[in-house]
Amino acid sequence: MSVNQITQNRAVTKTRRIAHLDMDAFFASVELLRYPQLKGLAVVIGGGRRKVDEIIRAQYADLPLSEIPASAFPLLKDYVGRGVITTATYAARQFGVGSAMGMMKAARLAPNALVLPVDFEEVRKYSRWFKSIIREIAPQVEDRGVDEVYIDFTEVPGGQREGGRVLARLIQKSIHEQTGLTCSLGVAPNKLIAKMASEFNKPNGISVVHEKDVQDRIWPLPVRKINGIGPKAEIKLHKLHLMTIGDIAAQERDWLVDNFGKAYGAWMHDAAWGRDERPVVTESEPVSMSRETTFERDLHAARDRAELGAIFTALCEQVAADLQRKGYVGKTIGIKLRFDDFQTATRDLTIGHFTADPKAIRQAAGQCLKRVDLSRRLRLLGVRVGRLVKADSEENLAVSPVNLTSSAINSVAEPGLEDERTPQLF
Repeated sequence: MSVNQITQNRAVTKTRRIAHLDMDAFFASVELLRYPQLKGLAVVIGGGRRKVDEIIRAQYADLPLSEIPASAFPLLKDYVGRGVITTATYAARQFGVGSAMGMMKAARLAPNALVLPVDFEEVRKYSRWFKSIIREIAPQVEDRGVDEVYIDFTEVPGGQREGGRVLARLIQKSIHEQTGLTCSLGVAPNKLIAKMASEFNKPNGISVVHEKDVQDRIWPLPVRKINGIGPKAEIKLHKLHLMTIGDIAAQERDWLVDNFGKAYGAWMHDAAWGRDERPVVTESEPVSMSRETTFERDLHAARDRAELGAIFTALCEQVAADLQRKGYVGKTIGIKLRFDDFQTATRDLTIGHFTADPKAIRQAAGQCLKRVDLSRRLRLLGVRVGRLVKADSEENLAVSPVNLTSSAINSVAEPGLEDERTPQLF
C-alpha cells in the first residue's frame, strides 16, 4: 500500500470529535478551595459584593481560613435584598435552588444554606488557569464564558480513542491536579450534542455520544435541552404537543418551517436530528461590552436622583475601563432598564466616532435615558457599548474624533421617542 493510500484511509476513518467542557458549580467550587470545611454543605454564591469575607476574617483572625467554623457564615434565611444566585453547590441544588434564582425565593427553599459573595477576581484567575491547561493539551479551544469551552478533539492525540474519552480523562485529570477543581465533559460529533452530553454525568463526569446514539440518548430529552430553544419556543412546542427532541425530529421540515419560520424551523429540524456543522472558533471578537446592576431596593428617577446618577456614572466608567483594558472602542451606546413590574426597556444610539471614553459614553447613554418614561420605579440599570472594533484598527484610526455634543447625538437618535414629561436623572 502506498503512502498516499495510507493517508487517505486515515482521513476516512478519522471522525469529527468535539468536546464541551463545563466546570462543576464553578463559582462555588472556587470558594470551597478557600473554605474546604464547607464541602458537602448547601452553599449559595451571590447576593452582591458584600464584605462577608472581611467580617468573618476579622472575627476569626487567629484561625486559618480552612478552620473557620461553618457556623460563622451567614444563612440564606437571614438574607434581605434583591440579589440573585450566581451558582450553588450540588448539596444546595437538591432543594431546588439554582442559578439566576432570586435570593429571597431561594431562602424559602433552602433557609439553612450558607451564603458567600462572589469573588470575581478569584473566579477570573481560575478561569484563565483552567483554560491555559486545556490549551497545552488541545490547542483548538473556543471560549464560551468564564466556566465553559468547546474543544476540537479531532486531530489531537487521543482524541479518537474510545470516542474521545481518553483525551477527556487527561484534560479532566490535569485540571483537577493543578487547580483542585472538577469539570464535566461531553464528547460528540458536534457542538450541539456535546453541550447536551456534558450535563449527562455531572459532576466530574464524562459522556461520549456518537451519531448512532442520537435516537436513544438525545431524542428522549425535553425540547429545552437543545441550546437555542428558549422558554417561548418551548411553550409553543408544547402547545403543538411536542415535548421531546424526538417529537420534533418526527415532524417534517416544511411543517416546522410553517410553524416557526424559514430559518428557525429549518434549524430546529437539523438540531433534533443532531446536525450541526459549526466549527470550533478559537478567536472571536466581542460584539458588545456591558455592565448592569440590580438595586437592593427599587429606585425612582426623581426621588433617588443623586443615588441613581452615581450608579449610572459608575456603570459608564466600568464599561469604559473594560473597553480600555481589552483594547476596544465602540460607537453604539445603549441602556437597559428593568422596572418594578419586571418589564424591560432598552434604548440605543450610534454616535459619529468610536470611543472608550467614560464621559462620552455617559453623555450618549444619558441621551438614551431621555427617550424612556422614567415615572416608574427601577430595579435594574445597565449600560452597553456595541459596534466594537480594536482601538488600533484602521477603521478606528481613520475616523477623526469629534466632540460629542447634544446636537451631534440628537442627529442620530430615533425621532419621536423623547418625552417632555420624563423626569431627569442628571
